[in-house]
Amino acid sequence: MPCASAETSAAAGSLSRAAAAADRNLIAGVTVFDVFEGEALGFGKKSIAIEVAIQPQEKTLTDEDFEALAARIVENVAKQTGGTLRS
Repeated sequence: MPCASAETSAAAGSLSRAAAAADRNLIAGVTVFDVFEGEALGFGKKSIAIEVAIQPQEKTLTDEDFEALAARIVENVAKQTGGTLRS
């Protein structure tokens, strides 16, 4: 994130940590790949896009496993940061 403000970097870091904490056994890493701030989002809001690397150790994950993990990630980010999934 070149030229990112300290506030944006802190928000991205918090979001990444919250996503990773959703399941430390499955999530190998979280990377921020885009940050957008603009009038389209509303005053004081940011859109932060992340990539989550998943590395199962014990079994091949099913579609249901992935859906459950995605739900836990979204729930944990909301709980820890107040962030919401952009629709």
